Amino acid sequence: MFQDDLRRLWIEPRVSGAPVRVWRDWALLAAGLAGAGLETALRGDVVWWPVSLLVTAMLCLAMLWRRTRPLAMVTLAFGTGIVLTVIDAATGHARPLGLYTGMIVLILVYTLTRWGSGRDIVLGLAVTLVSFGLSTAVDDITAADAIGSLVFLALPAIAGVSVRLWATSKGRELERMRSREREALARELHDTVAHHVAAMVVRAQAGRVIAAANATAAADDPGDERGAGELRAAMKETLEGVEEEGARTLEAMRAMVQALRDGDTGAEMTPPAGVADLQRLARDPAGRLAVDLWIDASAERLPVAVDAAVYRIVQESLTNAVRHAVDATTVEIRVASTPPDRVRVTVRDDGAAVRRGRGRGRDGYGLTGLRERASLLGGSLSAGPCPGHGWLVEAELPRRSG
Repeated sequence: MFQDDLRRLWIEPRVSGAPVRVWRDWALLAAGLAGAGLETALRGDVVWWPVSLLVTAMLCLAMLWRRTRPLAMVTLAFGTGIVLTVIDAATGHARPLGLYTGMIVLILVYTLTRWGSGRDIVLGLAVTLVSFGLSTAVDDITAADAIGSLVFLALPAIAGVSVRLWATSKGRELERMRSREREALARELHDTVAHHVAAMVVRAQAGRVIAAANATAAADDPGDERGAGELRAAMKETLEGVEEEGARTLEAMRAMVQALRDGDTGAEMTPPAGVADLQRLARDPAGRLAVDLWIDASAERLPVAVDAAVYRIVQESLTNAVRHAVDATTVEIRVASTPPDRVRVTVRDDGAAVRRGRGRGRDGYGLTGLRERASLLGGSLSAGPCPGHGWLVEAELPRRSG
């Protein structure tokens, strides 16, 4: 078990995004050098003060590379400590070489566990423990003092690990949020494109029917200039409708694909459509179906997420009715508030009672996306044939999302 944990630690990569050097590093360097100078000037018991000052200045300079080369800086600092301890033991100094300001090396221990790779941490802590053990043996301190010193040395390492785990957890949560945003954008892209493309297809079909009918009329009466003019006007209107729907589709696709590509969930985008846009949506099926829309006045002021969900539910249901409803002539749309603090959305058409687009026995991405939206908001959605005839989509959402 311990070997597995050590193996996982050994292959742990370095934390990405470590700043190379910031203003705090220079402030720390200045404070360390100033402290070393003052300590050398004020203390009268410094052993070999030029060496002690030089070593402490080197430790302060190591702060500038502690994030980019954590293992090298820890090895340099505590390796120097090992050398000074050996010199003390060989010369029999009453007091150890070095300055109290040299405790700045504790920052290196924190940086090692905060930013270093697993290999850096294992090797760096090994050097640190060797330096500590040798110093404890040479100084001949009591067991209580040794334990206290070890705890003091371990505190920055524990702090580094804690901050690292917190930052990793926060990063994973942000990544999950980005993933959810991308899923939502993918649903938005599907819903928007499917709706507009369906409208384009219907308009094109209508244009083909008009052209065929007028071609027949022209064959019966070649001199009918009025009929030819009406044909040109009808075809122009149809093509303009297809062009408009195509432009909307391309605009929506470009905005959403750009957001997906950049991964910028905070990018400025057009506010999502909501209940206020349902009137425009109801006029959009190109005359294929008559839409009977009724909106409760109290349902016009909803949170953004719920407002957008209501619009998408109606949009997808209306698109499905246009594409799949057999012999349908009317679609009824009802958006109403229901106590306590709920919103009910129903979309019903009068087409033949068949399972539309369900040849594989499962829902398409559109209906799946609607169910996911409703579930994420704490609501529910059902869809299926009505008794006798028609297709019904019914959703209930809380007025307060999240």
